[in-house]
Amino acid sequence: MDYTRIFLFAFTAYCVALAVEWISWRRVSDTDRGNGFHGRDTVNSLVIGIVSKATRPLEGLFVPFSFTLVAAAWTPIHLPADRWWTWAIGFAATDFCYYWGHRADHRMRLLWTAHSVHHSSEQFNLSTALRMPALMPFAVFLDNATLAPATVAGIPPSVILFWQTVTLFFQWPLHTRRIGMLPAPIEYLFNTPSHHRVHHGSNNPYLDKNYGGVLIVWDRVFGSYAHESDPVTYGLTRNIGTFNPITTNFHEFLAMLTDIGRAHNMRTVLRTVFAPPTAPIRSAITPHTRSDEHSSTSAHNTVQRDRPSNTVDEALTGLLAHHLEYR
Repeated sequence: MDYTRIFLFAFTAYCVALAVEWISWRRVSDTDRGNGFHGRDTVNSLVIGIVSKATRPLEGLFVPFSFTLVAAAWTPIHLPADRWWTWAIGFAATDFCYYWGHRADHRMRLLWTAHSVHHSSEQFNLSTALRMPALMPFAVFLDNATLAPATVAGIPPSVILFWQTVTLFFQWPLHTRRIGMLPAPIEYLFNTPSHHRVHHGSNNPYLDKNYGGVLIVWDRVFGSYAHESDPVTYGLTRNIGTFNPITTNFHEFLAMLTDIGRAHNMRTVLRTVFAPPTAPIRSAITPHTRSDEHSSTSAHNTVQRDRPSNTVDEALTGLLAHHLEYR
């Protein structure tokens, strides 16, 4: 399958849709026009997107192997790629793995340093879809690892790659405020612009919600679903206040490195890297600093106490917290 040709066709369609969305905002009242696009913000998103795509081969030099291919070589289960039910199972398995990988992007500080780039725009339009991190090989490496369970279950790598591509293209048009609620059955089963607006919200009750790729049912099952009701505030809970693409791309990664430099022991370093972005790290601060402050300058830290608790995330990070918490 020629994925390059598919990408070029999809990208052309995306550019047309972006132009249509911009024109649609220009036709509304003056009071709303500024809420659709901001010129410098849009340019920032496009520059980051282009650099991210251009530097992806360089990231491949740091990640010389694929977890998917390694898992395919070792698994004793191999489903036939020429059967329709393999493709159906592959879709469900790939989307399920995407959900957990995306959730990890928000719940592990190291991954959030990369994923926060995508959430850093205070606008929400189709240009936001291109704002993806560049030169973050560790993110590519770990995100690829989240698909390994699908391969271990016997899904051929070619099927996983196909559904990965579908998920990517499916989410591009979700980054818009110009499409309202869709019919109830679609809203219940699938990720929609409304659900994805919630995901990009930095205000409660929307923070860290709606991780689904194509299906939203995973969020409903695992307790991370939120319905769009109140107005959504886009961006980070502590916005970076710049349109510089270099700062936008590396601001949270540098913040994590700063916190690592302030850490007093290896336990704190590990917690800084692998715990959720909002986790308090008391041993990483000076003795004269209030103990309820947080080590991270991450966007999420300013809402630590207001963040809704989630028992699933607590279970997944509990073991790590037990070993790494400063006492």
